[in-house]
Amino acid sequence: MTQDDRLIDLEMKLAHQEHLLDELNQTVYRQEKKIEELDMLLHALAKRFKELSDTSQDRAAANEKPPHY
Repeated sequence: MTQDDRLIDLEMKLAHQEHLLDELNQTVYRQEKKIEELDMLLHALAKRFKELSDTSQDRAAANEKPPHY
């Protein structure tokens, strides 16, 4: 293998690795955005669940018979 062949081979490998790195960076970026979206959704659902739970407890307390019955 000549020096030129080795250099061409290394340049091809480097180009392939750079392309792969770009693809991986894009994948990580998309995953980070999705995680942020899911995190916001989780917080909204947790807040809604707490609101519904509090409302349910208030209704249950209003429907209880007083202790003297």
